[in-house]
Amino acid sequence: MRIALAQMNATVGDLEGNARRIMEFARRASDGGAALAVFPELALTGYPPRDLLEKASFLERTEAALGALAESSRCLHCALIVGAATTARQGEGKHVYNSAALIGSGKVRFEQHKMLLPTYDVFDETRYFRPAESQGLFELEGWKVGLIICEDAWNDKNYWERRLYQRDPLSEMSQAGAQLLVSINASPYHRGKRALREEIFSVSARHARLPLVYVNQVGGNDQLVFDGTSFAMNAEGQVCAMAKSFEEDLVFFDAAAGHGDRRASHPEECEAIYAALVLGTRDYIRKCGFSRVLIGLSGGIDSSLVAAIAVDAVGAENVTGVGMPGPYSSGHSVSDARALAARLGIRFEIIPIGAGFDAMIETLAPVFGGAAKDVTEENLQSRLRGMVLMALSNKTGALVLTTGNKSELAVGYCTLYGDMCGGLAVISDVPKTLVYELSRVANRLHGGAIPESVFTKPPSAELRPDQKDSDSLPEYGILDRILAGYVEDSMSPERIAAAENLPLELVREIVNKVDRNEYKRQQAAPGLKVTTKAFGIGRRFPIAQRFSE
Repeated sequence: MRIALAQMNATVGDLEGNARRIMEFARRASDGGAALAVFPELALTGYPPRDLLEKASFLERTEAALGALAESSRCLHCALIVGAATTARQGEGKHVYNSAALIGSGKVRFEQHKMLLPTYDVFDETRYFRPAESQGLFELEGWKVGLIICEDAWNDKNYWERRLYQRDPLSEMSQAGAQLLVSINASPYHRGKRALREEIFSVSARHARLPLVYVNQVGGNDQLVFDGTSFAMNAEGQVCAMAKSFEEDLVFFDAAAGHGDRRASHPEECEAIYAALVLGTRDYIRKCGFSRVLIGLSGGIDSSLVAAIAVDAVGAENVTGVGMPGPYSSGHSVSDARALAARLGIRFEIIPIGAGFDAMIETLAPVFGGAAKDVTEENLQSRLRGMVLMALSNKTGALVLTTGNKSELAVGYCTLYGDMCGGLAVISDVPKTLVYELSRVANRLHGGAIPESVFTKPPSAELRPDQKDSDSLPEYGILDRILAGYVEDSMSPERIAAAENLPLELVREIVNKVDRNEYKRQQAAPGLKVTTKAFGIGRRFPIAQRFSE
């Protein structure tokens, strides 16, 4: 049986647009001789639809769109497997299923509902969906096919030391006589995720002794980036077909012969992270209805990286960099920003904030009553820059991209309503040490657009004379190791100190800064997830609380 892996980029809630895209892929699959075209999890609604699933009108339109899609399938020579939300007609519990529908000859011929509903990290599926109580097989072209949805395949006892669920749908289907396993997915990207998936499914295919088709969503939806990287394996767990990463793709696989198209991309993981940030940025801008962006260019490494990503996402003609020198800005902050803009080919504006800063100091002086200068004056500069960018955004309709990295956001080394102003926090899940690595990737792609001096000068917010980040924080190499242990691996300060051979006092100080700055992070722009644990929807801590490490 010839199978098409239809790796598409769905937009959440765009039922008509998603259905149209499905049919475009389906026609190409049919013309290519496929007997079956497989689409990602919730391809019709987009993933994750979140509280749209609570709207009766959304569910009614989804049902109508699925029916119209089935009717359109009459013109095809192949069947389709499409992920959609379907309504439970009877029984207790939630009234919506996360389903995979087999479509062909003008109707929905078979439905399989998702059984294992994840509730960890960014997932919250038990909030919306009812789990399947049973599973069945369908027959196509003489093959008995077992249809599984994402998490249903992530509970193999041969891989996981401690499983999250009692049932193993993939194993149950193989035992029921399946001759082929098809898994539809909306599996978000993070660093190392592509290799992890391949390893897990290879174990499952070998254990079941069955060929396996894995189709994943691609594209950015809010904070999540989906890499695609769909694949097909033979019964020995060897990859026989592979789609591109971070792009829509259509690849074919012959289940009987065990071979197909191979288009793997971005073998180096740092390049993959960069591609994920570009895709997530492009889709956030496009799907929110914007076309142009603004970036505050400080001449530092963070804003330089964000500018390069923005150019790759929407084109240099749609990016404007704004230099906003203040009373303590160094000469190189402007010259490096200007050089970057020229090399990237983006528009560059200089808007000094010195006069505005002086005016604010004079205005506030009677109220401050001669109090000594402190962080207040530093934050005023940052907030003036935020005001300038938001004024330009309002006037031009361009979206402001913030430039803060994960290390800064973790410990609160950022200013609310200042450098945190904007619509998308592009690198908020990128630790500072990784910022430098990604900037080297950007320079390979852009012919050295980021000046070498940006890599070598000490990081500084330039909000007071001769200020350096190291005045307030440990060196980033040390800070990022502590943050990885605490934020991504949930380790205690004692374990981190022992594992990294660091003073316990230092680790506790950093950990407490992370906890104390939760209020800032929950007011930040949404950021793109590229690590195993990002600040945002996958990390839910209270603001008003008394627990401390």
